[in-house]
Amino acid sequence: QQVFTARGDAVAVRGDVAVHADLLRAYYRQKPGGGTEVWRLDAEGNVRIVAPEETAFGDSGVYDVENGVLVLSGTRVRLLTAEDEIIADGQIEYWEKKRMAVARGNAYAIRGERRLRADVLSAHFRSFEGETRVHRVEAFDNVYVVLGNDTVTADRAIYNVESGIATLTGSVKITRGENQLNGCVAEIDLGSGASTLKGCEGAGKDQGRVRGMIVPD
Repeated sequence: QQVFTARGDAVAVRGDVAVHADLLRAYYRQKPGGGTEVWRLDAEGNVRIVAPEETAFGDSGVYDVENGVLVLSGTRVRLLTAEDEIIADGQIEYWEKKRMAVARGNAYAIRGERRLRADVLSAHFRSFEGETRVHRVEAFDNVYVVLGNDTVTADRAIYNVESGIATLTGSVKITRGENQLNGCVAEIDLGSGASTLKGCEGAGKDQGRVRGMIVPD
């Protein structure tokens, strides 16, 4: 079947990337010019992938070597860079050539005290002064941001990590205790906590306006 199986503190190394797991299966094939090459790697149990600028953790993983796609699954999957952390309860796909990761299932993008949560997160990476950093995050479905005493929810968000500005769209709701503001678009500075809420363009005068409920203390 052209499969190597390694059990017990198994490690596979290719270039400057190392895959650690309790069990590894390496699928290989014949090269046109002679010799063999590994084209897929399956990892099970305490999976840890170590690269020069990223480290990832999961319960199981599949690494498509040829296409540079890593899929990690588990109850708490993590992808770490020098300053950023991507966490999910279901799965993280890392596309090496596209320099992006897709996290599914109660996913978080974290840098310091800044946190953005959604059902699905798409994180885009780039190098900065020799380090890999997340520079943009797209969030889909049940987007959730906590700013001090405020909670902001929406359907979708685009987060510029460097500036700390998140633009949320679709059924935006800002809540503080019993107070609530509703609109269609919100711009939030995750550093300062300042929020700007806008109405819906193209809707009727009453339907498109920002609405709020203020409960006196």
